[in-house]
Amino acid sequence: MNSRSQQGNSDAGNEETQRRLIGKAVRHSRLAINDVWMYYFSIGGTVGEYEIEAFLHASYSLPPLQRDILAHAVNEMIDELAPPPRAPYCDDVAEERHRRAESTRDSRTQGSAGEQHDG
Repeated sequence: MNSRSQQGNSDAGNEETQRRLIGKAVRHSRLAINDVWMYYFSIGGTVGEYEIEAFLHASYSLPPLQRDILAHAVNEMIDELAPPPRAPYCDDVAEERHRRAESTRDSRTQGSAGEQHDG
């Protein structure tokens, strides 16, 4: 096997791995393909939405540069997502309950002060 055919086999394996992992990131993050394509296209991607969807379903091949632009678009979209809620520690729960109690107390105080001035 010459180095050129080895490189071709390597790129095919790389493409399949990259396709699988990009698809996993898209599914896990619940990104819509239309949104992914719009973002991809806006940062310089050159293939259409149907080609992106076909690529993710292993029905279409993309050159390395287009795969990297797609990966970059997906990663930037993931970075813009709100972080998932985190599990609180005991102190966090106590502080939150304290803040809520003060907020409720303050709103009642302001409400009753307003009623006294109106009356």
